Parts: sequence; structure tokens; C-alpha cells
Amino acid sequence: MYFANLTIVLATVILVVYSHECKYYDLSDSDQSLVDMMKHYLHTLRKGECSTKNKTLNTGVTYIRWGRKSCPKGVDLVYTGQVGGTYYSYRGGGVNYLCLPNDPENGQHQSFDNDQIHGGEYQLTSTMKPSGWSESMDNKEVPCSVCYQKQKSAVLMIPGRKTCFKGWNSEYNGYLMSGHKGHYKRDYACVDKNAEPLDNKNGEESGALFYPLRTKCSNLRCPPYTNEADVLCVVCTK
Repeated sequence: MYFANLTIVLATVILVVYSHECKYYDLSDSDQSLVDMMKHYLHTLRKGECSTKNKTLNTGVTYIRWGRKSCPKGVDLVYTGQVGGTYYSYRGGGVNYLCLPNDPENGQHQSFDNDQIHGGEYQLTSTMKPSGWSESMDNKEVPCSVCYQKQKSAVLMIPGRKTCFKGWNSEYNGYLMSGHKGHYKRDYACVDKNAEPLDNKNGEESGALFYPLRTKCSNLRCPPYTNEADVLCVVCTK
């Protein structure tokens, strides 16, 4: 409030001084002091605004786009890679999928028995696949990409929707996938609706597996959900 009042006072003084009918005069020491104070105040104010703007420009969030080698248009690609994780039948190890870069810096060879990082594969059949997907994706390795969205401060994966809520921006949408219910627990991952294979290699080597999911109405309220339906998902930023 003080600075606002000061601004009004100084602006009034400067206006009076420079609008005076006499065009040829020298500013007194007190006049010049007021002008200098005004300049200093405006410089400080603008500097603060500039600092805030720069902080906004330097913010951003990262997310993993499962099933794709690239990021959405306008989003920076940090790196592209392939999915890795613990073998589906191992009781121990991590439950999360990993996005392993295609240009790793490998450690030294080891002989101990704790191999946990395997590749990831799609597990599909003619009767168990997301709508619109081809069965030919079965046993193909899963690609991934790490994406950086500038000027955002939050990222959220919403299960059960293909669009974001008001005020959020959609990065991509797809199908919720995870391990099979008969295997050991695995994270849920939002796999892009236009998922692709890592390459043309084909062969069942298992590893960290991706199965499509469906809903089951019991204590899951139907409506609003429907029974035995694809579980959609969307990744949103704000």
C-alpha cells in the first residue's frame, strides 16, 4: 500500500514538473531526488516481474509415454528406450516398470544370481486385446519415451478416462495395462492408444509383461462404470 501511494505521489510530482508552462528551467535538488526515487522504484518493480516470468519459463514436468518411441508434438524428448522390469514370475524385486534408455552406460559383469532387469512384452490374444489393437503385437517388446513438458508444474495419470478434467492439458491417452492377475503384482501403466512395438523381433521371451485390463462390476459401482470393459486412461499436465 505504501509503494502504491508513493507511486501516485511521485507520478503527480513528475507530471506537474514536466507540464509546467515554463519549458526552460532547472530541476531543484529535491525535484531530481523525487525523479530518481521514482526511477529506482519502477526498476525494482519491473525486475521482480521479470524474475517471476523467468521462473515460470524454467519450470516443467516429465512423464513416461508407454508404448511409443517419441513424445507428443511440441513436447521435448528426454530419451527414448525400451521397457524393463522384473520377470513376471519372480516373487521379489520391484513392481514398477522401467523406461530403460537405448544408450545405456553399462556396469561391470557380475555372476551373482539376482537378475531382475528383463525386457517388457505385450501379451495379447485374439480375444484379449484393447479395442483397435492388432494381435500381431503379441510378444513384441514395448518401447517407451521420457518426455519433458515445459511451463507445467504438475502431471497426473487419470485411470478410467480418455480426456482430462477442466483446466488440465491432455498429453496422451490410451489403455491401462499391467501384469496378469495370476502373476505377481505389477504397477499400472497408461499405454498409448496408438502403441507400437520396439522393433520387428518376435519371440516369446516373457519378462515384464503387459496385459490389457477390464472392469468387473461387484463392489465397483456400475453405473457409472460398465462391466467387462476396457479401462481407459489419460496423462494430463497443468
